[in-house]
Amino acid sequence: MLKATYKKYTLEFRFPAITSRATMLNKETYFVKIWDTTNPSIYGLGECALFKGLGDDDKPDYDFKLDLICKNINNIDISDIEYSSIRFGIETALNDLNNGGKRIIYNTPWLKGDQSIPINGLIWMGNYDEMFSRINEKLKLGFNCLKLKIGGIDFYQELELLKHIRSTFSPNNLEIRLDANGAFTPQNALNKIDQLAEFTIHSIEQPIKQGQWAHMSLLCKKSPIPIALDEELIGLNNLNRKEEMLNYIKPSYIILKPSLCGGFLGSNEWITIAQKYNIGWWATSALESNIGLNAIAQWVSQYKTSIPQGLGTGQLYHNNIESPLEQIDAGLIYNPLKKWNIQSIIH
Repeated sequence: MLKATYKKYTLEFRFPAITSRATMLNKETYFVKIWDTTNPSIYGLGECALFKGLGDDDKPDYDFKLDLICKNINNIDISDIEYSSIRFGIETALNDLNNGGKRIIYNTPWLKGDQSIPINGLIWMGNYDEMFSRINEKLKLGFNCLKLKIGGIDFYQELELLKHIRSTFSPNNLEIRLDANGAFTPQNALNKIDQLAEFTIHSIEQPIKQGQWAHMSLLCKKSPIPIALDEELIGLNNLNRKEEMLNYIKPSYIILKPSLCGGFLGSNEWITIAQKYNIGWWATSALESNIGLNAIAQWVSQYKTSIPQGLGTGQLYHNNIESPLEQIDAGLIYNPLKKWNIQSIIH
């Protein structure tokens, strides 16, 4: 018989994390532990990475739902779990338990430590000088793909930042991705994208807020920069509805955050549909701790994709969980010689 418990944990950012939506100093998350009563020393850990202010999970009954699922863990069907982040955490913990409670979620060759998952360098919003400094820091580390969050400072200063990058690095040497987090409007989006296109941009994520299918579809047709959908995927859990949206909007890419996109079960569905319509994809973390990041990295490593992933978030927090995850140059590796330190979260 299985038993499950959970524990709330507050992750503390090393710096104010600014997007066009909000400024974050910390992030609450939940760790779930599942074990078999016949051998309680072996247990699986997962992270129910609630993202407040984003997604359908941020509701007053979240703790109640998670507690109910833990109490009924022996009768739970993963596909019936309504809240995406809870599904993600339960999937992770069960996979971990089934693999011997060693933080192995998907047993892929990446875990041997001799493979690297390419990642992009994430540039958080800030004032011009802060972003300028962060860009230079990432470039010195050897990243050949940068993702800039835009929409938080003056648009013309953002254009100047891109001009600075391109004055030194050509598109052949450096790929630039942009993430607007819905900061543009349907009325000004195309004009702004036209100006951004001068700097040879790989893609722009969610230029306008989600839910505006007709406007987004038109942007995808007219934009000189390939458009990637991010927030647009959140809350779409019905398979037919997912296909309807992708077929209608026809984006170039989709961005998968398993915590927000129906866990691994839902994310696999998105990939199947995307492949049907020749839509590219990559995964990013939703600011999980290393428990969640580890699970996403292992899941991604199954697909043997060469496109840079958004998994360089392990150093965001003062109090992250010590793990074998290491960021080496522009890649994420799993160092089997390093140990997990989970004493602060087991319960």
